[in-house]
Amino acid sequence: MIGHLKKFDDGSFFIQELEDHLLGVSVFARQFASEFGNDEWGSLLGLWHDLGKYSVEFQEYIKKNSGYEEGERLGKTDHTSAAAILAKEIYPSFWPPLSYCIAGHHAGLHNFIHEPGISGDLSDRLNKKDFLDKVRPKIPNELLAKINLNPPIGKPIDPKQMHLWIRMLFSCLVDADYLDTERFMNTESFASRGEYDTLSELKRRFDIYMGEIVKNAPLTIVNSIRSRILEDCIKTGELSPGFFSITVPTGGGKTLSSMAWALVHALKYNKTRIIFAIPYTSIITQTAQIYRSIFGDDNVIEHHSNIDENTNTQQRKLATENWDAPIVVTTNVQLFESLFSNKTSRCRKLHNLVNSIIILDEAQMLPPEFLNPILTTIKGLVDNYSISVLFSTATQPALTGKIGGKGQFAFEGIAANAVRELVHDVDELVANLKRVEIQIPENINETIDWTDISDELQQHEQVLCIVNTRNQCRELHELMPEGTLHLSRLMCTAHIMDVIDEIKLRLKANKPVRVISTQLIEAGVDIDFPVVYRAIAGLDSIAQCAGRCNREGKLNKENKLGLMKVFVPSKGTPIGLMRKGADTFKEMLPNRSDNENSLLEPKAFQEYFRLFYSKIDNFDKANIGDSLWKDAQSMKFQFATAARDFRLIDDKNAQTILVEYKEGSDLIQLLKRKGPEPWLMRKLQRYTVSVNERDFAEIRKAGLIVELHGCWIQDYSKLYNQHSGLQLKGKWLEEINII
Repeated sequence: MIGHLKKFDDGSFFIQELEDHLLGVSVFARQFASEFGNDEWGSLLGLWHDLGKYSVEFQEYIKKNSGYEEGERLGKTDHTSAAAILAKEIYPSFWPPLSYCIAGHHAGLHNFIHEPGISGDLSDRLNKKDFLDKVRPKIPNELLAKINLNPPIGKPIDPKQMHLWIRMLFSCLVDADYLDTERFMNTESFASRGEYDTLSELKRRFDIYMGEIVKNAPLTIVNSIRSRILEDCIKTGELSPGFFSITVPTGGGKTLSSMAWALVHALKYNKTRIIFAIPYTSIITQTAQIYRSIFGDDNVIEHHSNIDENTNTQQRKLATENWDAPIVVTTNVQLFESLFSNKTSRCRKLHNLVNSIIILDEAQMLPPEFLNPILTTIKGLVDNYSISVLFSTATQPALTGKIGGKGQFAFEGIAANAVRELVHDVDELVANLKRVEIQIPENINETIDWTDISDELQQHEQVLCIVNTRNQCRELHELMPEGTLHLSRLMCTAHIMDVIDEIKLRLKANKPVRVISTQLIEAGVDIDFPVVYRAIAGLDSIAQCAGRCNREGKLNKENKLGLMKVFVPSKGTPIGLMRKGADTFKEMLPNRSDNENSLLEPKAFQEYFRLFYSKIDNFDKANIGDSLWKDAQSMKFQFATAARDFRLIDDKNAQTILVEYKEGSDLIQLLKRKGPEPWLMRKLQRYTVSVNERDFAEIRKAGLIVELHGCWIQDYSKLYNQHSGLQLKGKWLEEINII
C-alpha cells in the first residue's frame, strides 16, 4: 500500500510504503509524547493516524492524482475518519483524545457537535461506519494490537486542563507526520533540522558577552544597579521550577538579566529551550537582534507576522514550523493563539513547549478580556508539562489570588505565594533607580488643547509625547514644526522600525528630536529622552512611558531628573479598557497627593491592578471556558469554536491595505507580475496597514485602492505619506473634492 509518492524530474516515482510511514510517525510521536509521560499515546496515534489510506478509494486517489497511473484526477477522499471510529470501538474508555487527534490531523481539531458557520464535527465523523468497514480487512494485524494507555501525563488532571492535554497529543502527532513526510519527500530540508548549539554552549557565549558588557560599562548608578540585578538573577536560577517574576524598573536590564536566569535554570533542570514572548513587534525585533548577536543567527528564531524575510535563514524558517530551536522570540499573539488554536500549522509546535522556559515580557500587557483562559492554561503548562514561567515587567500585574474583586466574573488566578521574585529588595531598587520626576495636573479633570500642548513641546529640543489614538497622534503632529517625527499604526511596520532607528540615531548624536507617538513605543523600546509627555492613561502605561525618560540616568550626573508630564487632552480618553485604566489612575491619586513619584513603587502597581481588574466586566469575553471546559468531563470540546473566538487582537472587521513605502513599492509590482507567491506575501506583511471598516469603505469608494489576488493595494500616490503613514480623510480627500 502506498503512503506517499515522490515524483522525480525524469518522470519516475519513489514509493513510501504506508506501513513504513505509520511506523516512522509512531516513532517520532512516541518520542515527543514521552516528554510528558504519554509515550504509548503518541505511539498509538502514529500507528493509526493514516489507517484510512488502506482504502481502495485512497489508493486510487493517490495514484491517479500523482500521475503514477493514468486516468482522470479524483476528488479528495476521507482517510482520517476510519481510525477515529476504530478508536471508539477498541478503546471505549479512552477514545475521545485518540479520535479528536486522528480525525483532525489534516483539517484541524474538530468541534464535538456541529455549530452554525463552522464546517465539520467529530460526531458526524464517527457516524461514518462504512469508512472503517472498507479498510478493516486490509489493515495488518500487527497494527491493531491493543496498547495499554496510561492516564493523561501519568496522573489525574483538572478537567479544565483536558483540552490542553489533547492539544499536546495532537501537536505530537502533527509534527511527527510532517517530519516523517518531509524525511521522505524532501531529504535535504529534513537533514538541515535540529542543527543547533547546546544550551551549555549558548551559556558560555552569553557569559563572555556579559563579561565584556560589565567590563566596558561606564561607572554609573544605573549600571551598578543593573549588575546587582544580574547577580540576583544568576543566583535564583537554581530555584525549583514553577512561577517567577522579575520586577525591575524600566532600563534595569531585564532583557539580559532574565536570559541569564533562564540559562542557569535551564541547565540546572535540563530544560530544552527558552521562549521569549513579547506584546509588540516593535520590541520583538530589537530583542531578537540582541539575542542573535550573542547566540548566533540560527540558534534564535524570530516568529511573528512581520518578520523581515531578507534576514531569515532557511533553518530559521524551518524552525518556525515547530519551534525546535533553543531560543524562540515570538509575540503574545503567536504564543497564546497557538495554545487555543485547532489548526495543524499552529498546534504543531506546542509539544516543544514541554520542559521549556517561557518568559512573558511586559506581562502587564496580558489582555484582561482573556485573562481567565490565559492564566488557566498557563497554570496547566506549569503544573503538568515541566514548564517554568517568568513574568517580566516594571509594572507587575496582580495575577495571584482572586482576580476581579466581587464581580460576577471574578476567578482564581495563580495561587498566592506561588510566584517567586528573582530580585531582592525591589522597593529599595526602585528608590535607587529614581530618574524621573512625574508631574500631574493639580486638577486631574482639567483638560488642555492640542495647541497648548504643541506650544509646550516646542520649548524642548528633545521630547517624546505619547497619546492614546492614531487620530490624536495625527492631529497633534500636524501642529508641530517640520521635522517632528510621527509614530502610529497608520504606518507600516517597516516604516515604524525606520523611524525608531532614526530616533535612536538623533538621540545618540544629541541632535534635536521631537516625536509624537501612540502607545506603540511606550513599552520595551530602548530610547532615552530627557522629557516625556503622556496623555492620561492607566498607571501601567504612565510608568512605562516614564521608562523612556532619562533611561540611562545621564541627567542624574548633573543632579537632575528627567521630566515626565501627564496631561488630560480635551479630546478625552477612548471608551473601553483605556478609559477604565485612566479612571482607575484618577481614583488612586487622592491617596498619593503627598508623593506623586510613589506611583512607581511595586505596591502602587498591585493596588492599581486590583482596582483596575475590579472594573472589568468579563475576564472571558469570548466564552472560551464554555467551549473548552464546560463539558470536559464528557470530553465534548468545541475546539474549532474556541480557536475562532480566541483573538487577542480584535481585527475581524479590520481591512488590510498594502502600501507603497520604500521597498513596498517594488514588492507590489512583483505581486502584480508574479502573483501571491508565499515568500512574497511574507515580505509584504511588513508593508501593510490595517484600518476599520468605515475608513476602508471611504478609501475604497474614493477609488484609492484596487483589489488584486485577494489583496487591497494602494493605487493613489498620496494615500500613504512617507512621514506619517496612511492618510485617513486627509489631503487626498480635499484634492478629490476639488477635482
